[in-house]
Amino acid sequence: MGDAKSRPVSLPPEAAAGFGWTNEGPARVVIAALEAARPGGARFVGGCVRDGLVGVTAKDIDIATQLTPDETLAALATAGVRAEPTGVEHGTITAVVDGEGVEVTSLRADVATDGRRAVVSFTDDWCLDAVRRDFTINAIYLTPDLRLYDPWDGMKDLRAGVVRFIGDPTARIREDYLRILRFFRFSARFAKGDYDAMGLAACSAHSAGINGLSRERVGQEMARLIEGPNAAGAVSRMAATGVLARVWGDDADVATFTALKRIWPDAPFAIGLAALWPNAAPDGRGNLASAFRLSNANAARMRAAADNAGSIDAPPDSAAARRLGYRVGIVAACDALRLAAALGKVSDAGAVEKAFDAWTPPSFPIGGGDLVAAGLSPGPDVGKILERIEHRWVAENFPDARRARDIMADEIARIRK
Repeated sequence: MGDAKSRPVSLPPEAAAGFGWTNEGPARVVIAALEAARPGGARFVGGCVRDGLVGVTAKDIDIATQLTPDETLAALATAGVRAEPTGVEHGTITAVVDGEGVEVTSLRADVATDGRRAVVSFTDDWCLDAVRRDFTINAIYLTPDLRLYDPWDGMKDLRAGVVRFIGDPTARIREDYLRILRFFRFSARFAKGDYDAMGLAACSAHSAGINGLSRERVGQEMARLIEGPNAAGAVSRMAATGVLARVWGDDADVATFTALKRIWPDAPFAIGLAALWPNAAPDGRGNLASAFRLSNANAARMRAAADNAGSIDAPPDSAAARRLGYRVGIVAACDALRLAAALGKVSDAGAVEKAFDAWTPPSFPIGGGDLVAAGLSPGPDVGKILERIEHRWVAENFPDARRARDIMADEIARIRK
C-alpha cells in the first residue's frame, strides 16, 4: 500500500488537460453543492479519474463524499439539484443536472460480504473507502482543485500497464466474485504486457464463485468485455484459467471469436456471443439469451447471425451478397458475412460487403393485385405463386419490371397447364 495518510498531490501538468470537465456542467454544479455542505469533503473517483489520466474522455462521473446519504440529499436539495436515491442502502445518490446523472456515494467500509453483495457502514475515512475497492487503478481520487489522492499507487500501475487487485486478490474476489470478470475486462483494456500473475492465479482458484452470481450481472460484464478491442486476449486467458467455462457451460469457440475480433474489432455483444458460443446461438439452446438478459433485438440479432452465416455454403460474390442483403437486410447480411469469415467460410468479408456500397435493396415490382388482374382467383394460392415469382426474380439479381412480368407470365402459364 502507498502512503494512505499522505495529503493529495498536484495533478501532473501534462494530465490536467483531460480534466476540463471537472469545472463545467453537471460535475461543477454537483461538486459545488457537496463542498458547500462540507468543504474538502468531496472528490472525483473511479473511472472518470482513471480514464482522464490516460487521456480518455469520461463517460460517467462518480464522486465520493464524506457526507452521509441523508446529508448528501440535504446538500443537493439546498442547491436546487434533483436527487434520486438509486442505491441509498449502499450510500449512492444520483444527482441529476440538465438531464445528466452524476453518482455521489458516501465513503463506506464493508461490514460483511458474501461474494455477491455487501453490507456497508458509512465513514469519513478516505483510507477505509479506498481499501474496499477492487483495483489500484480504480482507487485514485481527484479533488476539485485537481490534486490526486492515490493510496494504492494506482498511478504507478496505470503507467506500467498493470491491473492489480488492492491488497490480497483472494480477499477482494471473495467480497464480490464479479471482480473476476472485471479483472479480465480491465486487463484487456489497460495491460501493456501479460496480466498480473497473482490476479490470474486468484481468478482461476476461485472461479467457481461465478456460479453464485446472477446471470444478468455476468451478462452485463461480459457485454463490456466482449465489445472491447482487446477482448480476444482476455477471452483466451479466461478459457485457460477455467473462468470462461464458469461463465457458460458449453464449449466456447475461442478461435472463431479471436478471428471475429481480428476482422471486426468493435463487433457488438450479440455477434461476439454468436462467435463464442455458436451452438447456443441459433436455437437458444441452454437459453443463453434469456440467461444473459439480452434484449429481444440483441437475441434476434445473435440468432440471425448464426443462422445466416450457417446458410453460407460457398464464398459469395457481390451478387450473392446482395441477394442475402435483400432477404435479411444489409445489417444482418454484414453480420453473417463477418461471422462466416471468422468461421473460415468467406476469405474477405470486407470485399464482399462492398457490394452494398451505394446499393439500396430494390422493391419487388409484382404484387398480388397483378396476379388477380392477370386472371387468377384471389386466395392463398396467389401468395404461393407470388413467392415463386419473387424467388426467381431475386435469383436473377433483381431484373427490371419488364423481366419481372415475364417471370410472372411464365409462372401463370405453368399453373394453367
